[in-house]
Amino acid sequence: MVKHIILWKLKDGYSKEQMKHIKLEIKENLEGLKGKIPGLIDIKVITEGLAGSNADLMLDASFDNEEALKLYAVHPAHVTVADGKVRPYTAERNCMDFEL
Repeated sequence: MVKHIILWKLKDGYSKEQMKHIKLEIKENLEGLKGKIPGLIDIKVITEGLAGSNADLMLDASFDNEEALKLYAVHPAHVTVADGKVRPYTAERNCMDFEL
């Protein structure tokens, strides 16, 4: 199994209400990919970190293998969400992929 962890920081300038809405949209759209992409075992988005956190959102996804992760990256459903719901609102992205 392969884990795919991403931490995002949202762009500056959003109100608390806007941030809440953006985070919810990202969560719903990414989690909505479950069952639509072969090899994607599970996908969760955490939107509320503890006070000491320096990221606004975290993606925790599990894949059958590294090949499934590579296919996810270019799958049209994922690309649509990434381009339409994530990238326009995020300023920073940190990623770590690893095998369990």
